[in-house]
Amino acid sequence: MSIHLQELTSNVTGRHTVERPTTLTMASVTHLATRITAAPDAQRAITTAPYDGSIIADLPVSTAEDVDEAFAMAREAQRAWAATPIRNRAKVIARFHDLVLRRQNEILDLMQVENGKSRKDAFLEVADIALTARYYARSAPSLLKAKRRRGAFPVLTHTTELRHPKGVVTVISPWNYPFSLAAGDTIPALLAGNAVVQKPDTQTALSALWAVDLMYEAGLPKGLWQTVIGPGRVLGDALMRGSDYMMFTGSTNSGRAIAGDAGEKLIGASLELGGKNAMIVLGDADLDRAAEGAVRACFASTGQLCISIERLYVHASVYEEFVTRFIRRISEMRVGAAFDYSCDMGSLTSQSQLAAVTSHVDDAVAKGATVLAGGRARPDLGPLFYEPTVLAGVTSQMECYRNETFGPLVSIYPFSDANEAVRLANDTRYGLNASVWTRDGKRGRALAARLHAGTVNVNEAFAAAWGSVDAPMGGMGDSGLGRRHGAEGLLKYTEGQTIAHQRVMGFRPPGRMSFPLWAAALTAAFVVMKKAGMK
Repeated sequence: MSIHLQELTSNVTGRHTVERPTTLTMASVTHLATRITAAPDAQRAITTAPYDGSIIADLPVSTAEDVDEAFAMAREAQRAWAATPIRNRAKVIARFHDLVLRRQNEILDLMQVENGKSRKDAFLEVADIALTARYYARSAPSLLKAKRRRGAFPVLTHTTELRHPKGVVTVISPWNYPFSLAAGDTIPALLAGNAVVQKPDTQTALSALWAVDLMYEAGLPKGLWQTVIGPGRVLGDALMRGSDYMMFTGSTNSGRAIAGDAGEKLIGASLELGGKNAMIVLGDADLDRAAEGAVRACFASTGQLCISIERLYVHASVYEEFVTRFIRRISEMRVGAAFDYSCDMGSLTSQSQLAAVTSHVDDAVAKGATVLAGGRARPDLGPLFYEPTVLAGVTSQMECYRNETFGPLVSIYPFSDANEAVRLANDTRYGLNASVWTRDGKRGRALAARLHAGTVNVNEAFAAAWGSVDAPMGGMGDSGLGRRHGAEGLLKYTEGQTIAHQRVMGFRPPGRMSFPLWAAALTAAFVVMKKAGMK
């Protein structure tokens, strides 16, 4: 294992020099790599830092046989874990919560080195996992406990609902939120009594492995959280073959394939996929607040966020004023590489993302769009930097009109009334997130309910809905199926079981009562129960 982290010297807004993070050492990377299930003579994958292209790590790559071994070890460990009292499982997650907050600088450095995002955006992942861990550690015991349900006959039928773990859950997590989506989907799966086999994206594998390592430090029994890395085309069949449930975050095309395979196998799947999310600024909005919110909405994590905003609709009466304020705030953003909180936006993560953003901007400009801000790469800051970019005059002939860019690019449009804004916002095959800005909260919530999106934020970009972990989060249409967060985010990892004990009198006439008489008596009982308001 080798690691070479060069001192980064990219200039940030002409004033800052980045220093090498002290938490990353060859020993720490070597230790994290031991959490990968792979043969000693495995092929290797070299990852590089988006900030400057320097080498991060040389990691072993798993094979399909390694995936089978990971499932075997996970399944063995899961039997004892499922029998562990839920309150004991919750204590592990609570300790994990404390460790994440105490040692956050380690994971902040890792996320920045692997992903290239700013430290401000990396911290939101730490906050997210703290919220998720605390919520599920406290709520899982009540969500999973046996529950009495109304029986077929009042008093006569004793009915109980039980929740059993699925077994071994597969979690396929992406590179854009490498800590949040690796740990956030695993926490409820583990609490439900499952084991997890995870395939993080290779580029950001260390961030996921750090979460695994910390969970074991918190007391998770050996073998319960297995990690494999490698191309999906190589490992996909083995991951599906061993899985009892699939949790996937990624592209819509990959999600469709996984959904089809899961259907063939008759197992459940939860899929958070792409988005082309809209933000609506009504004529009565606080424009300063809306412009500041739009910066976060569009450029958090360099726009590499499924729930970020790529379409901005502004009421014609305030369009010019809003654009002026929005562009001014963009011009004040500090873009660059820094392992502190001095930058507002970092780098893109890969050459393919840079190419996608460049292609969308160039295509739009060539077809007549106007660049209001940004519009160019910044190789002077690092190999994968691109300016926060705003386009006007985008039409349906342009690639960025309907297709997800997944980068720091937003198109802005005027609208005349709320009905038009709803129609435009809903004119997409996606339905993940949306945002509405108005001084009238009641009006904003009413308009939000008309939008075809799994989460809608009023006077916020995305964090209000995402951070409300007691409520479900997920997509409609091509943005996926299933939900994370809330009760559904945990119960989806379980099998519901109903046990009904019929104490006396069943569904046939008692004694020598004739069937017609029994049917008449039962009919009369149904009428009485309805009048009494009984369910």
